[in-house]
Amino acid sequence: MTGLLVGLDIGATKILGVVARPDGEVLAEVRTGSPAGGDGVVAAAADVVARLRTESGLVLDGAVGVGIPGLVDTANGTVTHAVNLGVDDGFPFSARLGEATGMRVVLDNDANAAALGVATLIGQDDLVYLSIGTGLAAATVLDGVLRRGARNAAGEIGHIPVDPAGIACECGQVGCLETVASGSALAALWPSADRPPAQALFDAAAGGDPSAEAVRDRFAAHVADAVRLVALTVDPEVVVLGGGVAHVGERLRVAVAHALAEQATGSPFLASLDLAGRVRLAPQDVPVAALGAALLGSRDG
Repeated sequence: MTGLLVGLDIGATKILGVVARPDGEVLAEVRTGSPAGGDGVVAAAADVVARLRTESGLVLDGAVGVGIPGLVDTANGTVTHAVNLGVDDGFPFSARLGEATGMRVVLDNDANAAALGVATLIGQDDLVYLSIGTGLAAATVLDGVLRRGARNAAGEIGHIPVDPAGIACECGQVGCLETVASGSALAALWPSADRPPAQALFDAAAGGDPSAEAVRDRFAAHVADAVRLVALTVDPEVVVLGGGVAHVGERLRVAVAHALAEQATGSPFLASLDLAGRVRLAPQDVPVAALGAALLGSRDG
């Protein structure tokens, strides 16, 4: 079987690998936890590739696309400032994973990979993908092209300070947007031992818990701030909500759209942009980041 794509989505808590066809059909999927540190992440990623080979029974010897948090030098295959993974200092990820797997490695930021996956699945070549996971990041596809920036930092909006009196961020700044509009921020406000905090929060709010409603609305307002930021920067056709928090589904989109509508109440300018109507959810039944990484591999980054 030829033309198969392999992609890895590396996050702060998990590594998800897929084998897919060029049309986006996923043929095999493997998941494992993410260790801390570059060596551990490479070893875990190589193990996922090995398991994909074993469990699929397919010959996988082409390229593997990888999406990883942090600043990625796509030309050199290095990653810096992946603070949630403990990877820094221009770690040579592509070279190390290539040695471990025998495959050519195409590396990019995880949000960029997810944006490409979403754009392919929904047939939209003008969008911003907002990844709301352990951290917060955005990725932009304009005219079908990923915009990485001069220093590969395009979309790192989670590290824009929004509150000088806020809490310390792992990036070294204080009061970053990520500290109030991410899965980690939500978990700190609404801890849950038996299920994902976002699920627990939105379930409690739906059940009429006043405290949960207040936390949900505050969190949605901060995510709406992120939507407004990217929308006023590049004015995309749609802003797509993805990442772990988006697994709560339509309830997140509704809450964020409501917050955007409220923010526009006193501003004819914002109201004219219909930001609430431009918010979408990433497809929930497909591992978009891993699929996007696989597509990156097929396009050679």
